[in-house]
Amino acid sequence: MKIYLASDHAGFDSKQKLLLRLKEKGYEVSDCGPEVFAADDDYPDYVVPCAQKVAATVGSVGVVVGLSGQGEAMAANRVLGARAAVYYGGPEEMLTLSRQHNNANILSLGAKFMTDEAATQAVLVWLGA
Repeated sequence: MKIYLASDHAGFDSKQKLLLRLKEKGYEVSDCGPEVFAADDDYPDYVVPCAQKVAATVGSVGVVVGLSGQGEAMAANRVLGARAAVYYGGPEEMLTLSRQHNNANILSLGAKFMTDEAATQAVLVWLGA
């Protein structure tokens, strides 16, 4: 399974840690940016291309990370074929339901509301659903 990652400045550190952890677990991961921290970047510049890649690549998924995850999900959901679900904590069942019942192919995380460990756990649960 190919995983595409993207973030903005608020989710940059979390995205970088997810990238490493997912690669350590053997996943094929592609970073859609940003490559370096830029305090004035704008999430659609990275999230939309990420969502386009997910929509164009059969069997792939995406993970996008921002402050709340809300704007990132809205931007991703503008792409035909992208189905982003937001998660920033709460019952893990929400993660499995987003895949099993809503056919989400992008998980949008709120970095402000999750530890890096919780974000990694959420992604692993979501991927396993």
